[in-house]
Amino acid sequence: MLKMTHLSKVYRTEVVETYALRDFNIDVKEGEFVAVTGPSGSGKTTFLTIAGLLETFSGGEYHLDGIEVSNLNDNARSKIRNEKIGFIFQAFNLIPDLNVFDNIEVPLRYRGMKAAERKQRIMESLERVGLASRAKHYPAELSGGQQQRVAIARALAGSPRLLLADEPTGNLDTQMARSVLELLEDIHREGATIVMVTHDPELAARAQRNVHIIDGQVVDLSEDPRFHTLHVEHTGTSA
Repeated sequence: MLKMTHLSKVYRTEVVETYALRDFNIDVKEGEFVAVTGPSGSGKTTFLTIAGLLETFSGGEYHLDGIEVSNLNDNARSKIRNEKIGFIFQAFNLIPDLNVFDNIEVPLRYRGMKAAERKQRIMESLERVGLASRAKHYPAELSGGQQQRVAIARALAGSPRLLLADEPTGNLDTQMARSVLELLEDIHREGATIVMVTHDPELAARAQRNVHIIDGQVVDLSEDPRFHTLHVEHTGTSA
């Protein structure tokens, strides 16, 4: 479903090169629920934006659903992104001047989908997240947990092959976070492939598989000596 091989991402200025990802390798199979963890600045968000075709990479290969994406032009990337990928962001990314229905409709309009099909998809996705009665409400009229559910409904309305979630519970209290995670687990059980970036070890433990990123590379914590330093630091701060 999603495979990156020896992938790199380099940010260059006139005097310095900064590697956000270096010799990065990951293989996510169709139907998996993968949690991506790692310290701040490790490359998690860069990985996710490249995975979602929001950013290009500097070297290596990236195959998405069997397609090698490096040579695709902007239009082709946008088409794949719109048809195959759903996004859930920590900040929800809802348009404040549009109501719930219209927020979900925006990406469907870009597909040229007929109005009747758009309406059916929108109401079905809102029903799934328990917000069918709030279709005409505006984001400011909803709680944080409800806004995140709208963001999930927006992603689901497009029937994505791949769902990318960036700290989807980061702005929610514990109860709302648990509710959103249970919804994602339900979506996964129905066959969706989910990649979720999170700082929360409890959330990561609920995923099917964990991938840890340090210094722009995927590492096996059981074999990487840096893990022991991180573990000691964590133990010290929690005392």
